[in-house]
Amino acid sequence: MKRYMLNNDFKGIKKGTEFFLIAESEFIGVKEFVLRTKDLFIRISINERELLNNFTLLQF
Repeated sequence: MKRYMLNNDFKGIKKGTEFFLIAESEFIGVKEFVLRTKDLFIRISINERELLNNFTLLQF
């Protein structure tokens, strides 16, 4: 399972928070990702640009 870390504050979530990639979907060239925090408390749905600009891949 892929793990990501937040690079800077995003949508009220603090920098350094770790997330698991739960789902990845693509519809007519638009990719959408669903991420959950390590404690499974917070769930966010973001597009590819937001993922690339605000998150770093920790583990594949």
